[in-house]
Amino acid sequence: MPRTTRAPAAAAAPSPRWAVADILDRLAPAYGPATSPRATYDATAELVYTILSQNTADFNSIPAYARLREAFADWDAIAAAPTAQIVDAIKQGGLAQVKAPRIQQALREVKRRTGGYDLSFLARMPLPDAKAWLRQLPGVGPKTVGCVLLFALGMPALPVDTHVYRVAQRLGLIGPKVNADASHDVLEAMLAPRQVLPFHMYLIQHGRIVCKAQRPRCGDCVLAQRCPSRQPAQT
Repeated sequence: MPRTTRAPAAAAAPSPRWAVADILDRLAPAYGPATSPRATYDATAELVYTILSQNTADFNSIPAYARLREAFADWDAIAAAPTAQIVDAIKQGGLAQVKAPRIQQALREVKRRTGGYDLSFLARMPLPDAKAWLRQLPGVGPKTVGCVLLFALGMPALPVDTHVYRVAQRLGLIGPKVNADASHDVLEAMLAPRQVLPFHMYLIQHGRIVCKAQRPRCGDCVLAQRCPSRQPAQT
């Protein structure tokens, strides 16, 4: 009787990855309506706050920003003060020796270029032009640009913080060789303008609560079914 050879089993097809719209639909019930965290900040205030908040948590940066505003009468006073006084005012926010001169340099450049501190004109510019204008300020990178435009001016610019970046990589939205700066443009291009704020807010919350840097809670994740980084359940 001729020997038969069994055909090799077909490899299981990988699960399709989540589309952006599906990600938002899955996360919305868990995190509620997406709203700007600082709706009362104007663009210059958002600029200063975002510089101050770099590499620190909100519970340190928010009181540091409040102390800065209480210690000085206006932006001119902050720009002109001895840097040591700015350092003292914002020390709770961490890295004050670095952030204080950055804040002063950015304010001085805004004043030099506009004659004041009103950045509302950026909202009337095409988004790429508004981004380019802000990127020319000293110490201002793509995340700060995104925060100013999105939170203060309602423009669809995506800020990518460490949580957004980590969750987007784990979901396969950006590749492992895409760095944090480049990820702003890559991810923003995937989003409709109305999706930018919820995408930013939901991925931050998801990264803090579920998709943590250490010990991600994949068993509690509503996106685990199609996540290429899903960790196997512990037994």
